[in-house]
Amino acid sequence: MIISASRRTDLPAFYARWLMARLRAGWCEVRNPFNAAQISRVSLAAADVTALVLWTRDPRPLLPHLPEILALGHEPFFLYTLLDNPRPLDPKCPGPDISIPTFARLAKALPGRLAWRYDPIVLTVATPPDWHRQTFARLAASLAGHTDRVIVSFVEPYRKIAKRMAALAEAGFAPLDVSPEERLRLVLDLRDLAASHGMALSTCCQPEDFEAAGIPAAHCIDAAWISAHTGRTIPVGKDAGQRPGCGCAPSRDIGAYDRCLFGCAYCYATTSFERAREHYGRHDADAVSL
Repeated sequence: MIISASRRTDLPAFYARWLMARLRAGWCEVRNPFNAAQISRVSLAAADVTALVLWTRDPRPLLPHLPEILALGHEPFFLYTLLDNPRPLDPKCPGPDISIPTFARLAKALPGRLAWRYDPIVLTVATPPDWHRQTFARLAASLAGHTDRVIVSFVEPYRKIAKRMAALAEAGFAPLDVSPEERLRLVLDLRDLAASHGMALSTCCQPEDFEAAGIPAAHCIDAAWISAHTGRTIPVGKDAGQRPGCGCAPSRDIGAYDRCLFGCAYCYATTSFERAREHYGRHDADAVSL
């Protein structure tokens, strides 16, 4: 079983103490986000966990615990989102001055087990395709040698995101509608920039057939990647609980929605930033569930 920690919130950034307590205990409880009455017990014993996949924008609170995670017998992999968006889009995320050295430190501790997510790409009047080309090129140059994979996607137009983005329009961040051809040109350019720094680019859950242009679809929780570094055999299969187009291997997510404090305008996992703050204020790091 692969543990996803977590698509629903940034556990390393905000809930590292809880995560470590549960790893030591060897289990946690997870509430079904669509049925609050349904609670499952999930084993976190290393013997039952093929890999621990950690999704984060700031792993610093968890970094001191990496030796213990490894000593417990776990196989950690990181999906590290690193962008440099203007503050109205990413009001509280660490900037590259913090994230790039942290990325490098993590890559040194876990060579080959770190993927860069330049994700999602938010196209606005203030962040048009050329802005992303320049930003991506600068970040890729700084991350060269620390990872060989980068995953990109365009922001999904969920209703809650559309409302937030509309509220930012007066500040110069009106959504920018670009043609499928222009989106493809951007991804092709990002692919070439990534390759020039030793990285293979793939796209996550995109409606376009980028594969026809030679750009592979991403497997963020990648069975082949995990097997190559752990020697463990992972059954071939797709996570039926994810969106159409998702190529991830099956996993169990141990997070919860409406728990992240970064406040990204385009966040799909947080319906209400105020609710997220309330949940964080009531959080008990010693509880069996997040």
